[in-house]
Amino acid sequence: MFKISILLATYNWPEALRFCLESLETQTDRNFEIIIADDGSKPETATLIHAMKERSKHSIQHLWQEDQGFRKTIILNQAIQAAQGEYLIFLDGDCIVQPDFVKRHRQLAKPQMMVTGSRVLLSESLTQKILSWPQWNFAAFKSNLISYRLNGGINKFWPIVLKLGPGVWRVYQKFVWRRIKGCNMACWKKDALAIGGFDESMTGWGHEDADFVFRLQHAGIQRQSGAWSTEVFHLFHRISDQSKAAENAKRVREKMMAKAGIKV
Repeated sequence: MFKISILLATYNWPEALRFCLESLETQTDRNFEIIIADDGSKPETATLIHAMKERSKHSIQHLWQEDQGFRKTIILNQAIQAAQGEYLIFLDGDCIVQPDFVKRHRQLAKPQMMVTGSRVLLSESLTQKILSWPQWNFAAFKSNLISYRLNGGINKFWPIVLKLGPGVWRVYQKFVWRRIKGCNMACWKKDALAIGGFDESMTGWGHEDADFVFRLQHAGIQRQSGAWSTEVFHLFHRISDQSKAAENAKRVREKMMAKAGIKV
């Protein structure tokens, strides 16, 4: 059985990171390591990670770089290089996973393929409620799903309770910008290395994940949907700086047009 490396990106939200790490401790598939890609968090995050490492069943490695703005691509490339696993799952520290998260990703892992997963958005009030819990409790969360959905606490219900397996219907026939979520995607390490990882010249929030997926697909890696299988619970937060999003999107489009032979 191949080993999996979870590359967990985080920045200055140790309260959310704790719940994310606690949810990883509940996995039914335990053959994985955790590499935390920290884009310059303050010491509180390192303190939390040290405490979690002391009681974790898994290897946890903490990679940190100085805070010089949003440089997620750079720290993720360091995490890719450090990964001991053959297969990489990209996750964000503001996401909580279900107990079968790793198991489901392993089921979808196929040669020459990558996976772009899905997420369930949590409202601001539900996020605050969960973060007030003493620890993550999936059973308690699941028992209230109908109430959460009716009250607007979550934006999806059925993909949490109905899980679907592998199938040809999951495979994208061409590049589609929609539904790419850097907080939940996976690929083989060798494929990530073959394209040079993330484009480190893309700084600032936005579309570094779409660029990564596009270049993987252009290199011959097929994209599968991880929806109805690998959903993560995305805690509510506001994005502080979206000033580079339009520029990053423009750069991805220019790459797409260049690959298609269209002059820009």
